[in-house]
Amino acid sequence: MNKPLRRIAIFCGLLVFALLARDNWLQYVQADTLAKHEKNRRVTIERYSQPRGDIIVDGKPITGSKVTTSASDLKYKRTWKNGPMWAPVTGYSSQRIGASQLENIDDGILTGNDDRLFFRRTLDMLTGEKKEGGNVVTTLNGAAQKAAYEGLKGRGKGAVAAIDPSTGAILALASTPSYDPGDFAGNTDEEAEKFIELDKDKDKPLVNRALRETYPPGSTFKVVTAAAALEHGLYDDIDSKTRSPLPWVMPNTTTPLKNEGDLPCKNASLREALRVSCNTVFGKIGADLGKDKMLETAKKFGFNSEQFIPVRSNASNFPEDMDKPQTALSSIGQFETAATPLQMAMVAAAIANDGTLMEPYMVSDLQARNFDVIEKHSPKEMSEPLSKENAQKLQEMMETVVKTGTGTRAQIPGVTVGGKTGTAQHGVANSKNPYAWFISYAKTDSGSPVAVAVVVEDSAADRGDISGGGLAAPIARDVMEAVIKSKK
Repeated sequence: MNKPLRRIAIFCGLLVFALLARDNWLQYVQADTLAKHEKNRRVTIERYSQPRGDIIVDGKPITGSKVTTSASDLKYKRTWKNGPMWAPVTGYSSQRIGASQLENIDDGILTGNDDRLFFRRTLDMLTGEKKEGGNVVTTLNGAAQKAAYEGLKGRGKGAVAAIDPSTGAILALASTPSYDPGDFAGNTDEEAEKFIELDKDKDKPLVNRALRETYPPGSTFKVVTAAAALEHGLYDDIDSKTRSPLPWVMPNTTTPLKNEGDLPCKNASLREALRVSCNTVFGKIGADLGKDKMLETAKKFGFNSEQFIPVRSNASNFPEDMDKPQTALSSIGQFETAATPLQMAMVAAAIANDGTLMEPYMVSDLQARNFDVIEKHSPKEMSEPLSKENAQKLQEMMETVVKTGTGTRAQIPGVTVGGKTGTAQHGVANSKNPYAWFISYAKTDSGSPVAVAVVVEDSAADRGDISGGGLAAPIARDVMEAVIKSKK
């Protein structure tokens, strides 16, 4: 063979070798990745070829599946029962857009593709059964969720989070304005345009405000400051006078910290200061304790850490770098202090649970389609922000707020309720309507079944703490009452 032919033969041999190597790489190395790739149309077709598993509340599905009516090779699409009410819990599942929240996190269970369902899939293949997704069983209380959502409707933007203090189970998670995930569950251009419209809406209906928005907590944060004062030994008797002059000028400044109105705050006891919500008392407590002790207590309640329930909740913030005046302002829920409604529900829950904070969670079980449990959540202790003795002192203080203070509209006949109102400044120089807050818990003969945090963003109420009592407290009361009635 002459030299040119030999070179051509070698070159062709190399091409054949490269082709074989590439073919084997695709078949044996990348096969699984390519088979599951999101842009593989066959994967998408298979994904929507059978009904999706359900998200369960109170033993009943709040989701479903139906045959797609539009011209599409994607057979089934997701449906919801009362979508706007449950969207903050479930998220959305769209053939065009994708999925969010529980629909996304537990997608493998809901589609039946999770590795933990391998045995079930294999058995179905042998018996000829159609593949079906599993179920996600939540901790939500349907009556509490309805009370939260109905209470928020018509009040602009706001959110509610409710927790079982003894376990950390989330009982309600509402956010308004909301959206109907069924409006864009399919794959049409009209549905895609609906999602874009919601995504661009200035009121952010797609955002779960209970988890993803942080607000200045205002006077509701004073219960954290009271806990710090008790835990660090600044005060031990909640009915003795504090060292709180009036006016009180913030350290290293000539600026007095003002109270809202003509309040009896001079040297007021902790109980009285919380009852009428004295800025001077709690601001001075923060300055006296210093930023390190305040930060330590705030972190024990969950501040400065993200929470996963399993949906991610933004970290609430208590500033780490402050001078004394800033520490005073942070200790009354202003300056850079910011909290999600879930975080403030955790604060109320820890106090109601005698000082023990349980890890919040929203999914109790993951099930196969035949209802076999493949994963079960066990309640876990997260921290102990304050001792049992001090927690019970703080309970007395919060119960006084509801009996004779700013939170009387949270009263429930025959039930002991503790709470704290708050009105947080909003906008440059407090130019916008304030945020109305209320945090609370209820106690019955069998314990404390529920703790709640409510925030209403767009209120036209007065700027005093009474706006929290007037707007947010009735919503919290209705949620607590719904939980108590459901347990009878």
